[in-house]
Amino acid sequence: MIGVLASAHVVAQVPIEKFLNALGSGIALGAIYALLALGFVIIFKATQVVNFAHGAIAALGAYLVAYFATTANIPGRWFGDIPQTLSWTLSVLLAVVLTAFIGIVIERITIRPMIGEPLFAVAMITLGLDLIIRTITNDLLDNTTKGLGDPWGIKVVEIGFFRIGQTQIVTVVVLIFVGLALAWFFKTRTGIAVRATAFDQEAALAQGISVGRVFAIAWAIGAGLAALGGIFASVPPRGAAGVGPFTAFFAFRAFPAVIIGGLDSVKGAVFGGLLVGVAEVMAGTYLGGVSWLGTGFAGIVPWLLMMAVLVVRPYGLFGTEEIRRV
Repeated sequence: MIGVLASAHVVAQVPIEKFLNALGSGIALGAIYALLALGFVIIFKATQVVNFAHGAIAALGAYLVAYFATTANIPGRWFGDIPQTLSWTLSVLLAVVLTAFIGIVIERITIRPMIGEPLFAVAMITLGLDLIIRTITNDLLDNTTKGLGDPWGIKVVEIGFFRIGQTQIVTVVVLIFVGLALAWFFKTRTGIAVRATAFDQEAALAQGISVGRVFAIAWAIGAGLAALGGIFASVPPRGAAGVGPFTAFFAFRAFPAVIIGGLDSVKGAVFGGLLVGVAEVMAGTYLGGVSWLGTGFAGIVPWLLMMAVLVVRPYGLFGTEEIRRV
């Protein structure tokens, strides 16, 4: 009798275990989407530019970590024998800073001269940048995949029947830190200038705000966040093989998160990213065995969600509604 009760208890736990593990993986995937979406939204919010080079910039950031942490071992050369976790963290920080600087260069050379031009033309410029950056990165990668040398690999944390990868925990922690840092930044004088420019560029100019400087800051932050997203998309379990020619396309999987949250909403980017990540993993977990849906159904769930939201809220759940005179 006791054995029967014990077996029943185990069976009852299985659905809960499956749900919680899927939820944890979904939140971790959503954190990657949120990081990518945040970078996209901040650039659009401040400059009104749809950055089609976002994925290429994300892949570039991941490649730089692979180079700094494994090929060149720059932290080891600079600081000697230091713990692997610290060495990899320094590689990430260096890659993010360098990618942010590249974002500033991109804005100064290609975007700022286009101020006042049709937004479609500016979007085409970023599409060209995407092709250029991806071509250069793929040539550096020699069209192969390079590991990032992260210190966690496939290690997991087990709490009862709940299992989650150490890298997944780090990804969520990084998103929380980024969210808090952005909340603080937007309350600073520079952050207020960014918000004012996003609200009305002409009014910001009239108040003496350097719109060009705001654009540069927005591109630096956006590129840095793209790099972070690309880095965590290239480590286990999401990118077990590392950064490769496919990494740039991963960033476009975060596009539904941007649209769902609202193109100009920072909190919407976080919410949309988490929602899309959880929905995608849940669909894969519970609907993966439904033959008539196909094996890739989980991958289109975010796009289905996006279309459903657009029908009800054309500007996204947190986006700013605009009223146009007809």
